Amino acid sequence: MAHPNEVRLQELYAAFAKGDLPAVLGMCADSIQFRVPGSSPAAGTYTKGTFMDLVGKVMQMSGGTFSEEAHTVVANDHHGAVLLTHRFRRGDVPVEYRTVHIWEIRDGLFTGFTEWPGDQGAFDKAWS
Repeated sequence: MAHPNEVRLQELYAAFAKGDLPAVLGMCADSIQFRVPGSSPAAGTYTKGTFMDLVGKVMQMSGGTFSEEAHTVVANDHHGAVLLTHRFRRGDVPVEYRTVHIWEIRDGLFTGFTEWPGDQGAFDKAWS
């Protein structure tokens, strides 16, 4: 039987895939920080109030082609990890890479997010 936070993470990714960003943010604490590592234009730390800036950058840089496929979701009372493949186009060039999203969870709300790409150089190149 899946842990309740695994189910919540699956619901969050399903909402994101449908473009239901209010539902995504509704699962997050007001104090959440979204951390994207590296040196690309998308890198930085975003808050609940600036999350849409991150999404806007991703969609603008990918020409609206960004998608992600979650392969594995694991979680316990305080942490979750999601293994994903990201796909998009940069101009005429298809881009695909694997990454991990690390989540912090408190009292049923997501309180922290960190992108953990397998190859930071490839990740930065993809978004630069």
